[in-house]
Amino acid sequence: MSTLISRNVTLSDRRTSIRLEPEMWEALNEICDRETRSVHEICAQIDRERTQSGLTAGVRVFILNYFRSAATEDGHAMVSHGGNSKAPTSQ
Repeated sequence: MSTLISRNVTLSDRRTSIRLEPEMWEALNEICDRETRSVHEICAQIDRERTQSGLTAGVRVFILNYFRSAATEDGHAMVSHGGNSKAPTSQ
């Protein structure tokens, strides 16, 4: 049994489906909440701008890049998570 969840999205005037892991759907929904945009709007943007071979791959890369950019020092500082604090060093 697959752990992937299939959902329909509308890209401009066409409807398609993408299959993602539950965690990826959660991450995409979090991005939509943060950006005050719908899943359909985000996926349409990804579809227009993607260079990957398929929409599902494009969505995964988009999610990865979104949270990667938020994990930088500048990204943390913008949301008051980082500032000048350094990651703990191992001893």
